[in-house]
Amino acid sequence: MTQSIKRLGILVGGGPAPGINSVIGAATIRGVLAGFDVVGIRDGFQWLMQGNIDHTTPLTIDTVSRIHFRGGSFIGISRANPTKTEALLENTVISLLRLNIDKLITIGGDDTAFSAYQLEQHSKGRIRVVHVPKTIDNDLDLPAQMVTFGYQTARHIGVEMVKNLMVDAKTTSRWYFVVTMGRKAGHLALGIGKAAGASLTLIPEEFAGHVTLKRVVDTLAGAIIKRLADGRPDGVAILAEGLVEGLSPSDLTTLAGHAERDAHDNLRIAEVDFGEILKAKVLESLKKYNIRPTIVAKNIGYELRCADPIPFDMEYTRDLGYCATKYLDEGGSGVMVTMQQDAFSPLPFTSMMDPKTGRTKVRMVDIQAERYKIARRYMIRLRRDDFEDPHALAKYAATARIGLEQFREDYEYLVEDEPAPVQLLRTPPAEPEAPEPRTKPAARKAQ
Repeated sequence: MTQSIKRLGILVGGGPAPGINSVIGAATIRGVLAGFDVVGIRDGFQWLMQGNIDHTTPLTIDTVSRIHFRGGSFIGISRANPTKTEALLENTVISLLRLNIDKLITIGGDDTAFSAYQLEQHSKGRIRVVHVPKTIDNDLDLPAQMVTFGYQTARHIGVEMVKNLMVDAKTTSRWYFVVTMGRKAGHLALGIGKAAGASLTLIPEEFAGHVTLKRVVDTLAGAIIKRLADGRPDGVAILAEGLVEGLSPSDLTTLAGHAERDAHDNLRIAEVDFGEILKAKVLESLKKYNIRPTIVAKNIGYELRCADPIPFDMEYTRDLGYCATKYLDEGGSGVMVTMQQDAFSPLPFTSMMDPKTGRTKVRMVDIQAERYKIARRYMIRLRRDDFEDPHALAKYAATARIGLEQFREDYEYLVEDEPAPVQLLRTPPAEPEAPEPRTKPAARKAQ
């Protein structure tokens, strides 16, 4: 009787993130030492869902032992979506079985996590599946606010880039509008902007309901006026690309036009030149005040996602890769692999799903948390106390060459949703007890 082959497959979906190769390397080494035949499936689900099993790469300890130092993906990547039809999902399961793969590690973001969940369900126990979460957007709903791998490296590289732009902005007396990745949430933009000390950061979470293009434009224009009133014609604004997807339908139609969507029905934001559009709108808005700043629009994102990982992500992903293979080896399946307080914490696929959308949950920036409120306090943008201070208001109105009431009419609406101030002392200190009144000693009786 021949012993069945124990074969572990590894594939990567979605967009790149620093640390992918470290997961592949750690998972492979653990698999080989456990006696598995390990195979890398090239280009995500792209070929499997077509019934094509020719695009695979044998993975050995020798081939992966040093790949953790490098960015990108050793086995390629794609956004191919096997869940679009039942036939594609069935093709994917059959392709894996034809490859003798009974254990699968998927590496990716929310869309790949959903595909992994559907694949595990469709296989009906024939293939054990675990998912390793990655995205520089940091928007997967992990326990205890643990970051997704790749985020810290992307933030680190992004801060270095913004730091240089800040020096250039001051040297040349110009503004930079820097658009960062972050399709749904503003974690990356806020992380870069706060760490770098950028002039201001705009994220979709701060806008109640739909984002309006006018509000974004006025927020930027107001910041430029405030900065100019203090004698500084320069600045750097960080803008999360998710502002585009959060726009009201009318604004989105105007802005995005007929921009295409990817295999997971996500708008291809890269095709929307958001920074240039905002630049034109802000310049037009300020022109009526005869304020003509120099503005440069710049996108950063592709430069971040294939960067070599920093040590944090290299170590973190080695833990994730090891645990992914070990969990499968012990008979586990149907979970997202996470670490919580330095311990393995499996997150069942079913707990990842949003009951309203049927898709994986998205973690948004909590704008009521101190972390965000502190970031807001350091931003150079119009605030509620600017409109309560007659001297500040007069200075800004004079810079715009308009009257006080006109300045209020143009910009005061921006502070309506400003978060409440940071209050660290939750309860007021107790009043000190009043000392008891001193009483006069009783008169000594005559002897």
